[in-house]
Amino acid sequence: MDAFNTSMPLPFSYTFTITSGSCNTSTHTNPWMDVRIWSKLPERLLDRVIAFLPPPAFFRARSVCKRWYGLLYCSSFLELYMQISPSHHWFLFLKHRTLKSYICRANTSSGGNGDNRTNCEGYLFDPCDAAWYRLSFNLVPSGFYPASSSGGLVCWVSDEAGAKNLILFNPLVDSLIQLPPTLRPRLFPSIGLTVSPTSVDVTVAGDDLISPYAVKNLSTESFHIDAGGFYSIWGTTSSLPRLCSLESGRMVHVDGKFYCMNYNPFSVLAYDMAANKWFKIQAPMRRFLRSPGLVESRGKLILVAAVEKSKLNVPKSLRLWGLQDCGTTWVEIERMPLQLYMQFAEVEGGNGFDPVGHGEFIVIMIRGSDKGLLFDICRKRWRWIPACPYLGSSACANNGEDAELRGLAYEPRLATPVISLLSCFTG
Repeated sequence: MDAFNTSMPLPFSYTFTITSGSCNTSTHTNPWMDVRIWSKLPERLLDRVIAFLPPPAFFRARSVCKRWYGLLYCSSFLELYMQISPSHHWFLFLKHRTLKSYICRANTSSGGNGDNRTNCEGYLFDPCDAAWYRLSFNLVPSGFYPASSSGGLVCWVSDEAGAKNLILFNPLVDSLIQLPPTLRPRLFPSIGLTVSPTSVDVTVAGDDLISPYAVKNLSTESFHIDAGGFYSIWGTTSSLPRLCSLESGRMVHVDGKFYCMNYNPFSVLAYDMAANKWFKIQAPMRRFLRSPGLVESRGKLILVAAVEKSKLNVPKSLRLWGLQDCGTTWVEIERMPLQLYMQFAEVEGGNGFDPVGHGEFIVIMIRGSDKGLLFDICRKRWRWIPACPYLGSSACANNGEDAELRGLAYEPRLATPVISLLSCFTG
């Protein structure tokens, strides 16, 4: 592959906003920006500066010269990038109709089957700058839906009933690898994924096909590979707790455990990967919860839910509880201001919502819409997310209904070395 092929498309699309009068002529005479100083910086120092750039700025900087363009293929720069690049607690949103449905495509052709992969795209949201970027997923084959994300990789799962095929894809550099199929046939199982630079763990739970027309939550399969040479390709299995209901399809990883919501009645299911064992945790105020969801934030498990106690003199609200270190006790850590909740409830209209957390941020997206709230845990600040500028420019066939945005915690990474590790074991 030609590292300097200028026809290679960039993974990001940009929307620039220019404020009049923002340019200051004093910057041209600032001695600290003297070109005679910056032009003589050693390349190693320049590489360290570039490694700190957020991905959109990095891809723009690649157009400066051939050397900077080739940094994406330079092993020494990528090693430096992995060591010093700061984490970006961003979110990836994709359009689809329901929790268990096909992904809507942009510009779906009329008369087709609604599965046109030509313009499959996602929308990357930077909560710090409240900025949107567009990502392409053209390399992901048809018949897959996004289920989880970790370490810069997005996990796509086959939507056909039967043994599940999983794809791990880095949209920034278009690197992709398919895992071996699961051993048990399933419909739409819950997927847990955690990726580090030296290991990959995947857990697939529930929706066992007990007949061509019926499913039941019975078992769990686990996939593990690490750089130390240990691997288990769907060889680790575990039974799910009796009478559990995993309707959300989402799993959250915190400190060696996967967590997911259990419905009817509400509780939290936890899977300890080391012990290969499931256990239940009682949810707070479980009789009065609506649209409960789990998120990970700064290494802690947080339960987000609306509280509705209509028969008691307690105002309706949206609350956040944190799971304590003992693993069984919840403590309320935040409550949405009442006036804001009234606005939120009016927009939501009882349709429900889905939370997703990353770092110090929690996003709460309203089902059936592209509207959501952003909560900054450190600053205790709530705000509405600005509208994505790319949604209006791309059509999405959905039987006349608007597509909703479903989010994943996503950390954009230029280097995902586990792709090479997986290639060695599964290739």
